[in-house]
Amino acid sequence: MKRVFLIVLDSFGIGEMEDAAAYGDFGTNTLRSVASSSAFNMPNMGAMGLFNIDGVDCGEKVSAPTARIARMREASKGKDTTIGHWEIAGIYSPKPLPTYPNGFPEEVLAPFRERTGRGILCNLPYSGTQVIQEYGDAHMKTGDLIVYTSADSVFQIAAHEDIVPVETLYEYCRIARDILQGEHGVGRVIARPFVGSGGGNFTRTSRRHDFSLIPPKTTMLDQLKEAGKDVIAVGKIQDIFVGKGITEYVYTGGNEEGIERTLEYLNQDFEGLCFVNLVDYDMLYGHRRDVDGYAKALSYFDAKLPDIIGKMREEDVLMLTADHGCDPAYKESTDHTREHTPFIMYGKSVRPANLGTRDTFADIGATVLDYFGIKPEFDAVSMFEHC
Repeated sequence: MKRVFLIVLDSFGIGEMEDAAAYGDFGTNTLRSVASSSAFNMPNMGAMGLFNIDGVDCGEKVSAPTARIARMREASKGKDTTIGHWEIAGIYSPKPLPTYPNGFPEEVLAPFRERTGRGILCNLPYSGTQVIQEYGDAHMKTGDLIVYTSADSVFQIAAHEDIVPVETLYEYCRIARDILQGEHGVGRVIARPFVGSGGGNFTRTSRRHDFSLIPPKTTMLDQLKEAGKDVIAVGKIQDIFVGKGITEYVYTGGNEEGIERTLEYLNQDFEGLCFVNLVDYDMLYGHRRDVDGYAKALSYFDAKLPDIIGKMREEDVLMLTADHGCDPAYKESTDHTREHTPFIMYGKSVRPANLGTRDTFADIGATVLDYFGIKPEFDAVSMFEHC
């Protein structure tokens, strides 16, 4: 019974891509930045070959990595979650999803106000933690929604849970998702509920929810499902693909829960893919430029790797990768960074080797399909070598 566990360490980049300057990301390197922290300790991924990957200039290389490794180059234009995950699954995006550095135009906001019956506050790129402190009191007085964006292709709506019940906030996000199509088809509409007593004393809750664009083409997930395989989504994978090609899903409240759900699925019988996103590296540490927090979170995952590997069965394959960078030491902005990502593949059926630099994240999707004997319906090359 073949199973693949594909874990995305969200935003764990390993060095700027060749075109990073075009994205304003000069000299960014998430791995190198977090490796500078005294909290950084990744001996298990190191033994697999993390520091042997092309271009990695930190950490201690090993003479005989235990895994099959590669540096992944993103072929799509962009550096956000949606485009990164879509490319992993086989979709190439030739142009970035739309962004709004000056806020959203009236042609978007007018129908949104009309359909929700609420006014709008902010409408600017903003830090998610800062925007609720600065606009939270006005929101509580007026009931107007806090709408903001970032350098990513996102339309975010923040609302106090006592003013706008969470399910109502989700419905407002569905309205925004319906409006934001075509020219204004942002990658994600995100519900950002918060609580607090006022006076700048507000805290975001864990009931965030993403409403993504529907993937426009056939993905690795679709092909697995059509072949009768299980496709299990852990974390925000369900939202990124809008359920398309997924047979079972579970949301998580953070990395620790995501790892625990993965360990639980390792104990279950299924044949197919368990696709996991661990979001805290990006959401809690990368965007907030918390180098030590990022390092601690990576070290925690590395310490749990022996538990994951210990539960792997004879035909199981473990794949570790990322979707973009978010260098926590980069001072020019708090946004994602255009970086290469790591690929580490481990299992009894996997022969260790260094595959150099690959031309597209989609090689990961092709590798998953190849393991199940399925030919990809997208242009990519498998990295699997059957022993």
